[in-house]
Parts: sequence; C-alpha cells; structure tokens
Amino acid sequence: MVESMPARVETERLVLRRPLATDAEAVFSRYASDPEVVRFVGFPGHRSVDDARAFIAVSDDQWARWPCGPFLIERRADGRLLGGIGLTYETSNRAMTGYVLARDAWGHGYATEALRAIVALADRFRVRRVYALCHTSHAPSAHVLEKCGFALEGVLRAFAEFPNLTPGEPLDACCYSRIFGDR
Repeated sequence: MVESMPARVETERLVLRRPLATDAEAVFSRYASDPEVVRFVGFPGHRSVDDARAFIAVSDDQWARWPCGPFLIERRADGRLLGGIGLTYETSNRAMTGYVLARDAWGHGYATEALRAIVALADRFRVRRVYALCHTSHAPSAHVLEKCGFALEGVLRAFAEFPNLTPGEPLDACCYSRIFGDR
C-alpha cells in the first residue's frame, strides 16, 4: 500500500486541506460557479451546489485510491476559502496538477505558494513526473508554472477540452512538467 500524503498542509499564508462534504456550498459560491474564474479550467462551471457535492465525491474517491487528491486552499489568517489545487495520480509516479482561485484571490501570489507546496509534496512522496496543462492564452497560469520550476514541453494540438470556452471541442494546450531526480 502506498503511503498517503497529509490531508492538511500549511504554508506561510495558506492551508491546503482535503475537501469535506460540508465545503460544497463554499466551493460553489467562492469559485466554481464564477464564469470568469472557471474560464480556462478543465471542468464545467458549477450550476448548483450539487455539482460541488459531486466534485467532493470524486475527491473522496481519489483520496481513497491514491496517496492524495484535490486540496482546498484557505487563507491561514482567517480561514477564507480561496480556491483549489491538487495532484491527480495517473500512475504511482506520474500525476497532473492544476489550480483555480476565486477572483478576489488573484494577484496575491497564492497560486505560486500553493503550487510550491504541492511540488514539495510530490517530491517528498517520490512522484517522478508532475505535469500541468494550460490553455495557450492563459499567460498568468503559465507564469505561475514557470515560477514553480515547470518547463514548457510544447503545445499539444487539439488536445484538451476547456468546457467553459468551447464545450466538446478539443483545443490546443501547453504542457508543462516538473521532473524529479532518479527514483
């Protein structure tokens, strides 16, 4: 059995923690239902709290099957929900990451701080490759990935669906990766 990652991680300003069933309303209202926030993400914007409940059920499944899954991002100072981040395992040594922040959390360095914590966890738990897909027009997200040591591998043509832009149509996506030492 693979050792699980901690369900709670603290950084200087943030708490990353496993989502709970009681978080559904906050996930929905803080970020998952905001069309501008979810514009470049790989999941459809939430239309109801039930969509947020479904996300938490998927999260629970990932945490049960793999060493970790999604985390919520909270501000340490007051516990305010800022967004989400996580590691989606594909194999025991390869995982995908991604992040989303509420609009009022943009531009404060929270995405970089949260991603650095995820990268440290991945390294500590011996993940060999962590990658992220980024819409070719989403420069702020690309900048965060680069600040956290991810390298652009290339543009994957007609590869990923961004359902809040063009539902059902695969679009070009930048693939960034972070490779850790010999495992």
